[in-house]
This record gives sequence, C-alpha cells and structure tokens, in this order.
Amino acid sequence: MDRIIEFYCRKDLLEDLQGDLHEYYFRNLEKSRRRANLIFFLDVLKFCRLYTIQKPKIIGQMTFFNLMANYFKTSVRSIARNKLFSSINIIGLAVSMSVGLLMITYIGETLTFDEFHEKKDRIYRVTSTYQSVSNDDPFDLASTSVFIGEKLKEEYTGFEKVLIMRRNFSADIAKGENIINVRGHYSTPEFFDVFSFDLQSGDPSTALVDPNSIILTEKAAEKLFKDEDPVGQVVSAGEESYTVTGIIKEVPQNSHIQFEALASFSTIANDHRDDENSSFFTWRSIWMNYVYVLLDEGTTPQQINASLIEIASEENEKTDRFTITHELESLMDIVPGRDLSNQIGPSINWESIYQLLGLTLIIILSACFNYTNLSIARALRRAKEVGIRKVVGASRSQVLAQFVFEAILIAIFSLVIAVGLYQMIKPEFVASVLDEENIGMEFTWMNLVYFIGFAIVIGFVSGILPSVVLSKLKAISILTDATKLKMFKGVNLRKVLIVFQFAISMALIIGATITYRQYNFSINYDLGFNTENILNMELFRNDSELLMNELAKLPEIKEMSRSGMIPSTGEIWGDELKYKDPMDSVSIYFNRVDKNYPGVHGMKFLAGGTFPYDMKEGEEDPKFIIIDRSLSERFGFNKPEEALGEILYLQRRNEDDLPVQITGVIENYQYQNLASDPEPTALIPGGKDDLYNINMVVSSTDIIGLMDKMEKIWADVEKVHPFTAEFLDEQIQSSYAHYKVMFRIFTFLAILAITISTMGLLGMAVFTTETRIKEVSIRKVLGATEQNLIMILSRSFMIMLFISAVIAIPFTYFFFTEYILGEFKKRIDIGPMELLPGVLLIFLIGFLTISWQTIKAAKTNPADMLRDE
Repeated sequence: MDRIIEFYCRKDLLEDLQGDLHEYYFRNLEKSRRRANLIFFLDVLKFCRLYTIQKPKIIGQMTFFNLMANYFKTSVRSIARNKLFSSINIIGLAVSMSVGLLMITYIGETLTFDEFHEKKDRIYRVTSTYQSVSNDDPFDLASTSVFIGEKLKEEYTGFEKVLIMRRNFSADIAKGENIINVRGHYSTPEFFDVFSFDLQSGDPSTALVDPNSIILTEKAAEKLFKDEDPVGQVVSAGEESYTVTGIIKEVPQNSHIQFEALASFSTIANDHRDDENSSFFTWRSIWMNYVYVLLDEGTTPQQINASLIEIASEENEKTDRFTITHELESLMDIVPGRDLSNQIGPSINWESIYQLLGLTLIIILSACFNYTNLSIARALRRAKEVGIRKVVGASRSQVLAQFVFEAILIAIFSLVIAVGLYQMIKPEFVASVLDEENIGMEFTWMNLVYFIGFAIVIGFVSGILPSVVLSKLKAISILTDATKLKMFKGVNLRKVLIVFQFAISMALIIGATITYRQYNFSINYDLGFNTENILNMELFRNDSELLMNELAKLPEIKEMSRSGMIPSTGEIWGDELKYKDPMDSVSIYFNRVDKNYPGVHGMKFLAGGTFPYDMKEGEEDPKFIIIDRSLSERFGFNKPEEALGEILYLQRRNEDDLPVQITGVIENYQYQNLASDPEPTALIPGGKDDLYNINMVVSSTDIIGLMDKMEKIWADVEKVHPFTAEFLDEQIQSSYAHYKVMFRIFTFLAILAITISTMGLLGMAVFTTETRIKEVSIRKVLGATEQNLIMILSRSFMIMLFISAVIAIPFTYFFFTEYILGEFKKRIDIGPMELLPGVLLIFLIGFLTISWQTIKAAKTNPADMLRDE
C-alpha cells in the first residue's frame, strides 16, 4: 500500500499523509490485522484526490511549450504592431549578420586544413629563421635546407620518419601527341608514410625511390593517357624521361600542399651530389626545401627543438656572415598560422583572420547597440504591457524571458534575410578579399547549425539590456503615470552607444579614404624607370631569340629586352657583393637582364652605359655589372665615373668569388614595392636560362588586335602553355592589390556602419521627441519658432557626433600611422584632406536624420498635446 501512495501522492504532502495513515493502521492493528489492512487500503484509495495527486512530468513539459507558444504569439503581435521599428531592427541585424555568416564560414573552412591526415597530431614541419649581419630584420621562412633533413635522419632519434621535399617541379610531359604541363614538388619516399594522401595505384613504399619516377593526379593522368593504364609507362619531358609509378587521388582543397605531380627527390638530388661546387646540400640553402618529421609516440616537439638548436649552434660557428635557426611547427598550425615566407602552398595567417574578425565584431556590436537603442526608444509604449503582465502575476524573470525571446525571434527573422545577403556577397568576398583558390566557402549542413546558434547569440546579446530595463519596472508606477517613468538611469549609456556607433562609422570611412589615397600614391609613385606602354610576356623557357625575331616584324613593337624578374612587384632576387675588402660584403638586390633592358625601361645613366654584349651561348658566368648610385656610394666612389671599369666580386659559396666589371652607374630606382626600404641594386647579364620575360615597348591604338597577333606568333612556338602578357603598370598595381582590397573592405563596412548608426540615431530621435513632446508644445505656446525647436532638440545629438569625431580622428590617425601604413617606407602624409571629408559626411547624414524627426515634432499642434493638461 505504501508503494501505491508514494506513486500518486505529491511529494510535499506525502510525509504527513503517510504518517497519519500509519498511525491509524497501528491503532487498528491492535484489534485485528485483517481489519487494519482493509481500512489502510480503503484510506489509501480515499485520499487519491485531485489535490493530492502529483502532476505527470509531461504536464510540466506541456506548460513550458504553452509558455513558449504564448511568447511566440505575443512577440509576433508586437513585431507586427510596430512595423517601422521592427523593420529597422530586422534589416540592421540582417546586414550585420550577413558579414558574421561570412566569417563563420571562412573561419570554419580554414580550421579544416590538413584535418584529413591520420597522423596529423604527430606531424611537424621544420621552419627557419635567417639573420644576415648586413640586415637588421630576420627572415622567418617555412622552408629549410636539405642539410637539416639529412642530419636529423642520419644522426638523431625521436621520429618515425623524416620527409624532405623541394618545391617548383614543373614539366611539359608528353605521351605520344598528348602534351600537358604539370606543376608540383620533389619528394623523398617517406611522403606516404607521413601524409595520408590517397594513392589509387602504385606502391607507396617504392613509388618515389628511383630517380625520374613521377606520380600524377587522376586528372593529370586522364588528360595525358585518356583510357590507358598510366602506371609503368614512360613519359618524356624535354630531354628527360620519367616513369609513372603511381596515380594519386585529387589533392583536397583543404591541404596546405597542392600539386599535380610528385617527382622523386633523387631525380634532382643525384645531379647535385656529384657536383662539388653545388650549394644544394649546404646549411645555407634554405630557400626551396621543406622538411617534415613524424614524431615517435611519446616524443615531444621540445626534444626535437633541442636537437635543432644543437645543430644550429654547431653550423653557425662556421660563418660570421649570417645565422640560421630552426624550430618545429605543428601541421595543424600551418593553416591558419604564422606569416612565413616561402610557403609551399596556400597560406592564411592569423593576423588577417583577427583583422577581419575584429571588423566583423565591430559591425555586429553596432547592430546590437542599435537594437538596444531602438528598444528603449519604444519602452514607453510597452511600459503598460509590462505593468499589466505583472498585475496578473508575471514574475520579473518571465517578463525578462518574454523580451529576450522577442529579440531572439527578431534575430531569427533577420537570419533569413542575412542568408540571402550572404549568398549575394560571398562570391565577391571570395574573389576580392580572400584571393585563395583553396577557400571555396561551400555551404554545409553544419554551417546551418552554426548560423542558427549565431542568430540566437545575437538575439540574446542585443535583447538582454532592454529586457532587463523593462523587467525592472514596477507595475504601480507604470499604471499610475507612465510618462513620469525614469526608464533607464543610463540615458547616458544610450548616448555612449550612439557615440560608439558613429565613432566606428567615422573611423571606417576615414580608413577607406586613407587606404584609397595610399593606393593611388603607390601606383602613381615615380619608381625611377619607365612603366608606361611596356608589355611583359612570360617565356615559359621557350627560345627568346626565336620569339623576338618574329615579334620584331610587328610594327607596333618599338623596342624589346629580356629580364629574369619584374621589378617593383614584390619579387626579390638577392646576392652578396664585395669590392676590395674580402670581409666587407654587401647584400644587394639584382635582376638578370640583357643589354637592351636599361634603355627599354628608360633608366638614367649617371656614368658609363650598358653591357658591351649579351652573354653568349654556353657562357655560364656573367662578366659585367651595372650598379645604382647607392651601391656606388656604399663602395666609396665619390663620383659615379670613378666606379667605371672597377672589379666587384659576386659571392660564391663553395668556389672562388666571381669577378664582374662595372660598365655603368644608374640612378637609384624602386626595386621592391614601396613597403620596403630601398636597398642597393644591380643589373647583371643573364644567360638564356636566366631570362624568363620579354619586355616590349608597344605603341598601338588597337591593343586587342596587337594581342591577337602576338598570340598567333606564340601559338606557332608553344603548344602547351597559354599566351601570357601583361602591361608593367598593371603588374605593379597588382602588387598593391592588398590595399585595394582593404579599401573595398573599409568602404563596405563603413556603409554598413553608417546605415546601422543612422538607424540608431533615428531611434534616439524618436525616443527624445516622444519624451519631450509636451515640452515642445509648451515652448511653441510661449512663442518658440520651428528653427528654435530644431536647434534645442538637435543640440545634444550634434554634441554626441562631435564627441564621436574627437574619438575617431586621433584613434584612426594613430592606428593607420603605426600599424596599417607603418610598413610603408614611402607613404602619404595623413592630413585634413584624409581626416575631415568622412567626418563632415557623417555630420551631414546625422543632421539630416535628426532634422527629419525634430521637424515632425516641431510641426505638431500644441492643442492636441496639452488639451488634457
């Protein structure tokens, strides 16, 4: 019987009721056990009444769902009743959330890089830091030397495998009449022991052992072999041939190593191993090679780093010109990761992610503050609703939950619009901002979960403050006279939010102006050589003389030269140069060129002239050099003429330094882009294999027609690579594309911030006119004009905008001077023309917004407002 009563009875009544029944039971037990049991049974049934029965759990759940349904119904009615405010809130949140959705997708995708490798937690890359004695700034590199890889493999323990790779494998491979170009890397046989790439056919343990072995991706194999089985077949690549030893599945987009082909490392290593003058295996050769280690179970990175320090200490003692240090970097820290030079594949650094995330967070917070301001502006209208709810028994927590629920519901509605906006701006974001082929930002169902969670968080953040304010109101104060309520002791806080929003808007529009001015300054800067009407065509190792002979027949081409690289685009070729003192070496930047290069590019000779002749066929080393004025002064020549005929020495690692004779001294020119310090530069004759571009001075009113003619000439010579030609000034502009992208980001975000801030200002104006409408009426009765009223109502808002400007101008000036433009050695001077136009625009927008609402208030009839007073 006890079990029956315990089953149905409410917990708060059970102890008393059960105690009384037991007392009666023992009293009846003295007379008869059968009688006591019968009476106890009847009493248990008798007390099974509505007030003693505990409610089933499902009833409580139904009550919760009913409560949520009521919240939903009330919220929808409130949203529908206040169409203007609701529309502003939904649109404002939707616009900011669309940017948030971009960041969620972007960051989510970057965090998946290299996740597919089974042993990812034990894979590390050896990185390098190079410090030259002639340069204050160290180079942090993703690359390292073959030397360090072989040293670790032969003399140290703590890892299962050591993998050595070298980038820039490229070949035009042919099978019969089919020819394709493939790009990839050289790799030692440990590649498949370390990484989890899917080898479809071939033996992973032997596929990269023998020299001239090659592994192709499925797509490359299909292009070359069609329906044939590629494994075991021999393909030609110029004078060399390769045996196809495996077919690998297409490389995932989210891999930091991308390739179409892998060639055996022994292919290139054997050529250098027999050459005693080769620097391939030296400690210093850290620019093209990559070393990955698979640690033993239980081995820590710190243990291997200790070995790397030991090796570096031993090798650095052998030279006084530079130091090289190494450390391990986890595979999962590569993308996203540090900003390192010489990456083997796509790279995304944390700094750029933090910058985008910070800007996104600012826009989202601005929209949330906007919702807060507009909600408080509506608070007077909803005060009586709160009072009635409290009179009929609603607790503060229930009122709070109601308004938070409403904010979340508005955020959900905003999410629907935000997803549409996200789909519209995503292609432009991927193409213009990311510039990464490996980031597609494809939609997944997991993204939908993140989006909904994001909307709930945004709704809670934006709705919690007004919900707390409204839930604190006392019912008696509301229902007595709602107009006398002090809605928010922090009217000042609302003003702070408005100031914050407009400070952001001003900072962003000033930032856009500064970035645009710097971009224009950079592309129009006098680089010290001619950049107009020079068309650069990439050779792809074709016969330059054959092509130049054919191109010379075109009347539109006036002059031609050849070069190894394109200056002022960010590409750097460096070397060490000495004069008389063998211990006094100078780090220089150089370009390999032919004798026509200075004339084609309009370089100004201060003394002497160009090379007497180009390097001849079979000639390996240059004999001449052209130096710039800074290099002439560095070596102590008082006049440029004094340098002519002098012998300088190009440093060589394992052989005697190479003597070169100065034939000319040119005026300094901008070898790197404007972000870098000017360095001494030189022009060195280049052999046939060192010249990768033809530089043409063109004069034509029909550039498209000229390109068609050149493409036909190219097609007669080259069957694999596409015709690639671009004007020099466009290539230089492309090197500053980052700042063009930054301008677009700042402009886009400034428009969003201004829109959202203006909505917030409108909400404050509505709030002010609602609370001061009787004051306005009394002032009109006493003779105030509409202009007087506009000035009175607008004064506080204009003060807030002024405070925003006082905050935004110095902050933006400092931020751009120290951080954004700080890396530029040649940059604009930030002055009134960069700082004031954006601020004045914000003032104009703010004044028009405020005036619109205050004029409406000033035109109201005082009789309508004061008739009941």
